[in-house]
Amino acid sequence: MADSIGPKDHAEAVALFRAQVIGELLLCERTSHGELAEAIRQLAARPVRAPGALVARCFSPPTIQRWYYAYRQGGLAALHPKSRSTGNGQALTDAERELLLAVRRDHPRVSASLILRTLETTGKLRPGILSRQTLRRLYRSEGLDRQTLKQHDAQPRRRWEAQAPNALWHTDVCHGPALTAGKRSVPLRVHALLDDHSRYVVAIQACPTERESEMLALTVKALRLHGAPDMIYADNGPTYVGDALSTVCGRLGIGLLHAKPHDPQARGKMERFWRTLREQCLDHVGSLGSHHDVQVRLLAWLDRHYHVTPHSSLMGKTPAETFETAPRKPLDEPLLREALVAHGRRRIRRDGTVQIAGKEFEVEQGFLAGRLVAIGRSLLTPTEAPWVEHEDQRLVLKPVDAKANAKARRLNRTARGIDAVPFDPPTALLHQATGNKDGDQ
Repeated sequence: MADSIGPKDHAEAVALFRAQVIGELLLCERTSHGELAEAIRQLAARPVRAPGALVARCFSPPTIQRWYYAYRQGGLAALHPKSRSTGNGQALTDAERELLLAVRRDHPRVSASLILRTLETTGKLRPGILSRQTLRRLYRSEGLDRQTLKQHDAQPRRRWEAQAPNALWHTDVCHGPALTAGKRSVPLRVHALLDDHSRYVVAIQACPTERESEMLALTVKALRLHGAPDMIYADNGPTYVGDALSTVCGRLGIGLLHAKPHDPQARGKMERFWRTLREQCLDHVGSLGSHHDVQVRLLAWLDRHYHVTPHSSLMGKTPAETFETAPRKPLDEPLLREALVAHGRRRIRRDGTVQIAGKEFEVEQGFLAGRLVAIGRSLLTPTEAPWVEHEDQRLVLKPVDAKANAKARRLNRTARGIDAVPFDPPTALLHQATGNKDGDQ
């Protein structure tokens, strides 16, 4: 009789090993599937050495989950490895099997067919010993198939939410169905800003394009209605990565955060809103022929349905009820106006005129003619005249009125200084010859 107690065979050793791996899961009951899944993910990140293995390895979450439910149903006997049927790599030696598994761990993105062909070509694996399908089944049984490895490598995402309304706004553009205006097909782009905490839509606008100017106009509308948020969260589209949005946010003290490129999951809340908008509104606007009609439909849908419907993430409250508790940070109109001032460099022509946005303006200060100056204009009120910024002063430009300039009186200037002294060399020489220095006859 043996002096020590141990597994009677390899199958029992494997079963005991698997029971030890899932031991932490059996100590206490998890109240939800989320807690169980999190505990399984933590176990999957720990490398352990299986019976007969030379190195430690990590087992995938699906494998550990399968062991957990098998033990709950059948105890230790359910953890015994099942006998492999013919065609699952039974002809492989232990060294060949370990080599195939090691190559897959080192190169998780390489296909099974490429691994098999490479090892056979280099003489590391006997030709014809197994097929691609058998190798894929082997990897799947060991938790080394592509899908499992992809899930295992991905970082688990945790749910996050802003602490209060108006702390964070999401901004994005949705491509809606094309509108039919007469015989023309007109694109539909829906710009929106969504409050993170309350899921309340602070502003929405149907437009034909997704230009930066349309986004800024909608942002200004939201700022006037609800004040300034602490931060705006945008994607990496050309509408949001320019200097305009970052400059405006910086001048107003609003943080600007861009999502990680090629990571749509990071924009999950906005994508979920777009999905709801399409299903409940945009998919039913095919008969509308103008963006104004779509805008009316969008506002009606928000006021009568979306904002007053209990949201699953708000514990039964509606977005409107939650947003009403939002602390407001009102913006003064002068501050908002200064935040949307655009600057540029222009050279004043010799006639005192300059062209801005396709229109001709003129300056009253003649000393600026021919000089390169800084021009400012407000995007908040496009009808306001631009100005020249010179020595901390704003010199207003006025539109050129050629007819008025033609009627303007030309006043003779009074001679002063050197202009008041006559300069006539012939007369001076004549006076010198005649001796008449005072100019008398």
